[in-house]
Formats: sequence, structure tokens, C-alpha cells
Amino acid sequence: MSAQGQEFGMVSGWSDPTTDVRNPVASGTAAVGTVPWKNREEEYARLAEEVTLLERQTQLLRKAVRLVTPTVVHIEALKEGNNADQPWPDPKSREPQRVEEAGSGVVIQIGTGQYVLTNRHVIQSALLQNIRVETFDGIPLMVKRVLEDPSTDLAVLDIGRNDLAVGKIGDSRTLEVGDYVFAVGSPFGLNHSVSYGIVSAKGRRNLELGSKSIVYQDFIQTDAAINPGNSGGPLMNMRGEVIGINTAIASNSGGNEGIGFSIPINLALNVARQLVERGEIQRSYLGVSVERAFNTESGTGPTAQRPRGAFVKVIKPNSPAELAGLRYGDVILEFDGTVVENDEHLVQLVGLSAVGNPIEVVVLRDSRCIRIPVELVGIPNVH
Repeated sequence: MSAQGQEFGMVSGWSDPTTDVRNPVASGTAAVGTVPWKNREEEYARLAEEVTLLERQTQLLRKAVRLVTPTVVHIEALKEGNNADQPWPDPKSREPQRVEEAGSGVVIQIGTGQYVLTNRHVIQSALLQNIRVETFDGIPLMVKRVLEDPSTDLAVLDIGRNDLAVGKIGDSRTLEVGDYVFAVGSPFGLNHSVSYGIVSAKGRRNLELGSKSIVYQDFIQTDAAINPGNSGGPLMNMRGEVIGINTAIASNSGGNEGIGFSIPINLALNVARQLVERGEIQRSYLGVSVERAFNTESGTGPTAQRPRGAFVKVIKPNSPAELAGLRYGDVILEFDGTVVENDEHLVQLVGLSAVGNPIEVVVLRDSRCIRIPVELVGIPNVH
């Protein structure tokens, strides 16, 4: 039979119906892209086994969320005036208006008291009586006083309670890019919403966030969905520990585009404790004047490395730097375990460190790396 005849015979129905690929029910086979009907139950059973393994992992997230949720509060603040310090992209934010802003916060323990840690821009310009705070189950909390630090966009609300669930504090220094994290907050007023993602980057600085008042920056970047209303809420690790305070996003539309920023909890807790214990922030002082280091034997050609570090050009008398033995010409490569990128980075690191905190710097001196212990002090008063 010719090729034309073979084709004609199949089309005209002369093939055996028990083996016809166009009749999968009769033949016992499946059409392309489907599972044979006789094997579907077996495949469902295999799928269930594999999903069980996945569910064991997702149960960790569920447990963490259940532990964290009671420690997160919803905040609403009625404001008058403009929102020039609002770090969310909103072209109308500079227009004078009466607005109600929603945000979040996390309950923390400082000494014997409990406080709500949040962003300053959530409650900024609002009268005390116009700040409303509610627990996860809708119980209102009275705000007795507000303590603020514009330079980090952090605020502490004194709620006069000591019987609430408090957030377990983690160590943001142990975070690595790629770690799983989740955010809890009130995006667009939707209380206690949870979003999930990873740490996208660390040490983000020099971001344009509203006004220029947020001068000390060391943000964690995450792709966990963060939107207006998440401000002040916690960024959590999978152990249910607070590792950041969600602050802002980078967005062209005003909504989440996968780039959110969170203040490391080590920084935030240092600020919160000083506000509660001292009523103000005392910045640390090293006592050096530095400039960008360009000649750190970085080499040239294919093995060249990007210059890093801060070149010490002045040592202040009786400063921690002088007492520790730092010298003119030293290049500070590391500060308290963090690689120093340049002079501006060092200024940020010193300013964000706790007063009296014993730290170690690594300097390049005479082509050798030397470790030098330093105890920071508060910035001296200038009269």
C-alpha cells in the first residue's frame, strides 16, 4: 500500500479501535500531557508523600508566625500638616492635609517595662491622644509618652504595661544574604498580614528616604512584600526572632516591587534602650578624621582589588583612637567585625555603635594588618 493509502486508511477509521491513540479510554493509554487513568490514584499517592515532606518545612513558618503575631501591634495616627518625612513614594505627601496613617510596631522589653518599637514617621506630628495602638486581638493600649530619634527614623511608645507578649530579639549581625525571613504588619490597614521572602542584601546606605533627617543607615534589603502600613513592624527570621524593623520600599508605583528595607534590630535596640534610659541618643566617638583610602596596595591589572578602608589623617588628643594607639597613616580596614568600605562607611559604623562598647579595629600599617582594641566613648560636648 502506498503512503497515501496508509494515511487514508487511518483517517477513514480502518485502524484497530483498541490501539487508536485518538481513543485513550479504549486503548488504556493517555493523551499527550495527561496521566493514564489507571495510574492516577498511584500518582496522587506519590504526590501526597512528597507534599508531606514539604508541609513539614512549611509548618516551621506556621509555628513562627503563631509565636510572633501576639507581639505585633497595629498603630493608627491622626496627623495634621504635611508628610515631608514620609519615606514612602507619594507625590502628594508634601501637600498640607489631615491624614490618618496606619503602621505597625512590636512589643519589646527594656528593663522592667514594656514598650512598642516602631518607625518615627508612623507617629510623627501626631498628638499623643491621636495615636491609637491595638494588640493583635483588638485590645486598645494607652500611649503615655513618645520617644523619637529622627536620625534613624525610630520611635518608642511607652504603653505602661508589663503583661504583654514581647518579641524575642535575634542578632541581625548573623544574617546572611539568602536567609529566609518574613514580615508582619498592617499593609494598607490590613492588620497582621504576613509576607515571606529572603534577605536580598545587607548594609544598604545613602538611600533617599523622604527628608534628609534619616542620616544613619545600615538597612537590610528584603524581597518579602512590604507596603505602606508595614512601617514599624518586625522582620523575623525562621526562629521567630525579631531581626529588623521594616521601614521603607524602593518603588516607582508606591506599592511593593520586591525591594524593601528594614533597620537591623541590633541598631534599633541600641537606640530604643538609650531613649528609654537616657531620654536622648548619645553617639559614639572614635576621635579620628579620615578620608577615602586609595593606596592600600590593591594592585593593578587582572588581580587588582577595589580600594577599601578609611585613611586616618588626624588623631584627636585624648580620644579613644589615641589611647588605643592608632596612628596617622593607618588605614582602617575593619571595624567591630565589619569590613570598612570607605570613610563615609566608617562614620556610619562609629555613629551606630553603643557608647562604651569595646570593639576591635583592623588597620593596615606598614603593609601589615594589626588588630587594635578600642573602647568607644560618647561625643564630647563642645562649648
